[in-house]
Amino acid sequence: MTNDEIRPAGPADVPAVKAVTDAAYEHYIERIGLVPQPMRRDHAANVAAGQVYVTGDPVVGLVVVEEREDHLYLDNIAVRPDAQGQGVGGRLLRFVEAHARALGLPEVRLYTNAKMWENQEIYPKFGYEVVERRVDGPFDRVHYRKRLV
Repeated sequence: MTNDEIRPAGPADVPAVKAVTDAAYEHYIERIGLVPQPMRRDHAANVAAGQVYVTGDPVVGLVVVEEREDHLYLDNIAVRPDAQGQGVGGRLLRFVEAHARALGLPEVRLYTNAKMWENQEIYPKFGYEVVERRVDGPFDRVHYRKRLV
């Protein structure tokens, strides 16, 4: 695998999926006052369900997606901090959009914590529009979508 390829994660990737996710999100714990939800996910179950795609050898980035009836939900995108700023996140977002198109889905949806300001600058650059801001329990979330058709 080249570092540009994106492939489905397998059971052997679970430790790397956890490590990359934790490294990408741990600095937000103090800012939001809670452990971000991607860090609390059951990574082994997501991998077993075929929802995780990784890139790099060793793994430097990943996405977790869920096929829904009318959209592809991007549950998590994580890039190892030392690989950020090198286009990995953009390649992963383009992969998610291509995956949604291949499934015949008209849009990608995602949300980010309102205190993750960096994300609110990134997603619009890739064509994502804010749909709403909503508080879900202890989380203040900004919801986005990108229409593909």
